Amino acid sequence: MGNAHLHSIHIHPVKAVRGLAPREAVVEPWGLAGDRRWVLIDDGGKVVTQRRQPRLALVAAELQPGGGVRLSAPGMPPLAVPVPRPCVTVPVEIFRDKVEAVPAEDEAAHAWVSSCLGSDARLVYMDDPATRRPLAPEYARPGETVSFADGFPLLLATTASLDALNSLIAQGEHAGEGPLPMNRFRPNVVVAGTSAWAEDDWSRIAVGEVPFRVAKPCGRCVVTTTDQGTGERGHEPLFSLGRHRRLGGKLVFGQNLVPLSRGTIRVGDQVRILE
Repeated sequence: MGNAHLHSIHIHPVKAVRGLAPREAVVEPWGLAGDRRWVLIDDGGKVVTQRRQPRLALVAAELQPGGGVRLSAPGMPPLAVPVPRPCVTVPVEIFRDKVEAVPAEDEAAHAWVSSCLGSDARLVYMDDPATRRPLAPEYARPGETVSFADGFPLLLATTASLDALNSLIAQGEHAGEGPLPMNRFRPNVVVAGTSAWAEDDWSRIAVGEVPFRVAKPCGRCVVTTTDQGTGERGHEPLFSLGRHRRLGGKLVFGQNLVPLSRGTIRVGDQVRILE
C-alpha cells in the first residue's frame, strides 16, 4: 500500500448538483469545507436530489467568497446567491433526519431553482453544521455531525475498484453502458495506488496528515445510474453491483469516512492505512 495516494478531491457546494475538483481542501469535522452546505427542498420541506430529479446533474454550482454559490444550468442565466443571515430557519427532511436550515434570502434563487426543475423548490443553507445534524447514532461517536451529505462527512472511492467494476460491467448484459466514470458515484476523495476493493478492509486511514475512521460501506442508489453529463438513466452500475457487490442487503461501492481531526488534504498526498 506504499503507493496509495490521493488522486482527486471533489466538493459539491449544493447537494445533488455538479461539483468542483480542487487541488486541495480543508477538512472540517462535518466534511470538506464548502461541501453540501446548500440543498434544494420541495414545498413539503423534503430534500430534492437526483433520485427524483435527474435533471440536477445538469446544474452546476461554484463556491463564492464567504460560502455563497453561483448557479448555472443550460438555458438559464447564472445566478449568484450569498449566504443568508441566520434569522429564520425552516424544517428540512433529509431521509430519516429532521434538520433546521436557513432559506436563501433572495426570492430570485427560489424562482431560479423552481424554473430549472419545473416544480416548486427552495434553496436552503446549513448555517451551523456543528450542531444541526448529528450522525446516525448507530455509527456515531459523541458530538459527530454531518452536512447535507447522505449520511457521513466524506465518501471515499478508489480507482482500482472502479476499474474492477467496469470489468464486471463489460462482461455483463449491459456492457454497452460502460465504462462508467467516477462521477457516477459522487465521492469526495478518490484514492489511487491500491488493489481493487482494498478499502473493504480499512477501519482507519490517514490522508496526508489528516486521520479518518472508516464508518461503513456506502450503499448505492439509482443516482449512480444517472449519466452526469446528460441526466439520462441506464441499468449500470446497479445491475453489476447487485450480482457482485451485495453486502448486508445493500449494493455497495466506496466507503464512508468520518474525520478524526481538522486539517488540509491535497491531491498527491500519501494515503496510509492505519488499521
